[in-house]
Amino acid sequence: MRYCDDGRIEIDNSAAERALRAVALGRKNYLFAGSDAGGERAAAIYSLIGTAKLNRLDPEAYLREVLTRIAELFPWNIVPTGAQATQPAA
Repeated sequence: MRYCDDGRIEIDNSAAERALRAVALGRKNYLFAGSDAGGERAAAIYSLIGTAKLNRLDPEAYLREVLTRIAELFPWNIVPTGAQATQPAA
């Protein structure tokens, strides 16, 4: 009924179902991901790949770029500024 209130919402969810098809097809393979944490990591990666596809990006190139840039965010690569530089770590 939501699609009646908002014309931007599609009448069906075929796009969402197609996006989840790969997960459904591989469900048996992922059953033994090793642990709950392994399943959560797989879900995070699927989310990143799905988001890249929805934004018409090459998922492999996108992940390569993200993983290259993430090194810039490590704490030892951040230069503290201002008041943060003078306060000791908690």
